[in-house]
Amino acid sequence: MYTKTVSSPLGDIILTSDEKYLTGLFIKGQKYFLDGIKGELHENNDLEILKQTEDWLTSYFAGKNPDVTKLKLKPQGTEFRKIVWQELLKIPYGKTTTYKQLGNIVAKKLGKKSMSAQAIGNAVGHNPISIIIPCHRVIGVAGALIGYAAGIEKKRFLLELEKENYNEKDTNNIC
Repeated sequence: MYTKTVSSPLGDIILTSDEKYLTGLFIKGQKYFLDGIKGELHENNDLEILKQTEDWLTSYFAGKNPDVTKLKLKPQGTEFRKIVWQELLKIPYGKTTTYKQLGNIVAKKLGKKSMSAQAIGNAVGHNPISIIIPCHRVIGVAGALIGYAAGIEKKRFLLELEKENYNEKDTNNIC
């Protein structure tokens, strides 16, 4: 496994790759830091996928909406978590959804009547490629900013960066 450290407005970001795919994007100090990353890590600033990811982040932090499909992503996790992460990728830039809404979508996809918000929150919280797989776009049912492994202030920063006209009491802008 290879790593590259990238500076950002949120602090240092550690990228991980298996050489071909991006396997992790962790904000230094976040909860579950490097969770799911197996094997010895070797710094490699020349790996193409890590350079592409750094360019993506530069564009993102400049207030643009870079295309996620240009990056080869390979998050490691259970099949359930992968399903949740795929749904996160469908949340549009600058929009939010709730854990409950996400749970309803995943339940339907799995042929279930309902899905525990706790199970959804756990999967969202263990997202190994944060920012790119936009777990920051998931909020509480009452519009509250809750549950971000890197901290609520970083979540707020990312939502504001995306020009989200966010009011914690207003849920009218939820997709």
